[in-house]
Amino acid sequence: MREIRASAITETVARLCQEANYYLPEDVLEALKRARQEEESPRAQQVLDVILQNSQIAREKQIALCQDTGTTVIFLELGQDAHIVGGDLLEALTEGVRRGYKGGFLRNSMVRQPFSRRVNTGDNTPPVVHTEIVPGDRLKITVMPKGGGCENMSRMAILRPGDGKQGVMDFTLRTIEESGGNPCPPLIVGIGIGGSAEYVMYLAKKSLLRKVGEHNPDPEVAELEEELLSRINATGIGPQAWGGRTTALAVNIETFATHITALPVGVNLQCHSARLKTAVL
Repeated sequence: MREIRASAITETVARLCQEANYYLPEDVLEALKRARQEEESPRAQQVLDVILQNSQIAREKQIALCQDTGTTVIFLELGQDAHIVGGDLLEALTEGVRRGYKGGFLRNSMVRQPFSRRVNTGDNTPPVVHTEIVPGDRLKITVMPKGGGCENMSRMAILRPGDGKQGVMDFTLRTIEESGGNPCPPLIVGIGIGGSAEYVMYLAKKSLLRKVGEHNPDPEVAELEEELLSRINATGIGPQAWGGRTTALAVNIETFATHITALPVGVNLQCHSARLKTAVL
């Protein structure tokens, strides 16, 4: 049994919160550069130039890529042979977010009692935490600051089994078209298919952890990713909804077995400021 100290988790989360907000991942940056080279619309070209310039300024000056520094979503892969010592895991994660946002001068966006008083918690806590138990003795921590503009465009439906692939495509395209410029395209489109009502939305968000250009290992799913990407970009919404051929940089799909009576589908959109940072303890 390998021990991991809670204090190390707190320090790591604090660092990841800041780095995720300052540095656009290289795969996203390269995808934006490719999109700029391939884009034909002058207005879309201008928007992509501004996005790329913004990422450079954020990196050089270590300031937030976007003023909406999001809900702090944390994905954990906890090795079954690892033991957390010196404190409570959730408290360690929460303290890391608190320190990271305060030290990084990042906007606090979380509010208590969401249906009534909506008082800001003042430190962007609590984080939303997803934990998977995996083989090994390591702890993998991934921090995803998820902005409200794209998160608010999330959609879920339980389709009829007979709706099949076409139903999934129709639902996804309808979600994209109804979202318009609200989620700040160009997007990374996360899709979950299968499981249950709550699990399909987890699959959709988890799919956003995959790098741009990395397809699902199942050839049939990978083919659907490509087909949907082509159809989404054919909508002409374009960067920041100014028109153009680059509405999405990637479509990532995760699937799971489901009940014989159901076809759950979840769509979770990630904006062009696709913030993500990972560390392993």
